[in-house]
Amino acid sequence: MGTRASLLSGLSVLDLTGFLAGPYGSMILGDMGAAVTKVEPVMGDNTRGLGPYEFGGDSAYFLSINRNKQSISVDLKSAGGRSVIERLIRGSDVVLDNLRQRQREQLGLGYERIQQLNPQAISCSVTGFGSDGPYQDRAAYDMIVQALSGVMSLTGDEEGRSVRAGVPIGDLVAGMYVVIGVLGALEERHHSGHGQHIDIAMLDSQVSMLTYLASYYLIGGVVSGRQGRGHVSIPTYNSFATKDGIDLVVCANTEEMWMSLCRVLRRSDLIDDAKFRTNSDRLAHKEELIPILRAEIVDWPMDALYSALLEAGVPAAPIQTIAEVINDPQVLERDMVVTVPHRSGGTFDSLGSPIKCSRSVGGSFLPPPGHGEHTEAVLREIGFLDDEIVELVRSGAVLTN
Repeated sequence: MGTRASLLSGLSVLDLTGFLAGPYGSMILGDMGAAVTKVEPVMGDNTRGLGPYEFGGDSAYFLSINRNKQSISVDLKSAGGRSVIERLIRGSDVVLDNLRQRQREQLGLGYERIQQLNPQAISCSVTGFGSDGPYQDRAAYDMIVQALSGVMSLTGDEEGRSVRAGVPIGDLVAGMYVVIGVLGALEERHHSGHGQHIDIAMLDSQVSMLTYLASYYLIGGVVSGRQGRGHVSIPTYNSFATKDGIDLVVCANTEEMWMSLCRVLRRSDLIDDAKFRTNSDRLAHKEELIPILRAEIVDWPMDALYSALLEAGVPAAPIQTIAEVINDPQVLERDMVVTVPHRSGGTFDSLGSPIKCSRSVGGSFLPPPGHGEHTEAVLREIGFLDDEIVELVRSGAVLTN
């Protein structure tokens, strides 16, 4: 079974987000031990029925990002629903949303209102473009921000068309920045005693990932293009086809690694070649060097070359499929594939948490919740009486399951 950490035990998180970035961030907080209450619309989270694969009535997509949460189903536009949300805000340390600024104000979820209800609450909004600027009212999805951020211009074969990254990094990196921002604000609250609003934009998050490629433009005026499978400034950081058709990536980044690579390939003559003596030399003669390496490597079976390079201290790895990753001994040893219970009584396999702790180990993963599974229990926890709950259900303000 998957195991939660207890680093954030005692922290209460109200999750008003949907789609991917926000739920991914709140799952990380839940994996670290926070008590996460997921607020779903009365029609349910929009990813619950997102096909084509499902387990126990829930989509594989939903199951992948919603463990370790309770679900309460609330109509945010109704008076009764707003009363529920406001009471939840009063008892929460963190309030997450993925609403644009105008939507937050319309629903009474702007930071000023949250501050009135709970001055110590950390409010965090994750949106496509943030709470200000000319794009603030635009909708955004992962591929939109990959395109606008320039990340997509860097992805793909050097002579081909730009493609999006194979995983939704626009959403996932924003979700990670949600966690970073929230943890920073909680640390600051220890000193000031006050909450604040954290504003995370998917576009900002993607732009931050440009790192040295942006610096190449800002300092050197170079507009980098598609990176292909190589590196813009290290020619021996590349992918090569082996004899059995399996691609092997080689990252000979230092002079010692370069010399070891040459010896493994039985091409020690390249070490003393003036055209390849330093990385700068190799970069200047990249168009000559890469074909030489490709011609040598294609004569090797992948397993034999992989073993030889590792033994020689040259970082290398085959390009694995998802099936191979899931069965990789290192991945399994690190509990990155775990069994999770489902409310149907069965279990399903899922990815584990990358956060490992020496002391703060909590209990097993909580299963992803059913739609509105915890509505009644949560309402009682925050002080609603039985007749009030009955009226909230009758009016359609909440849904119980």
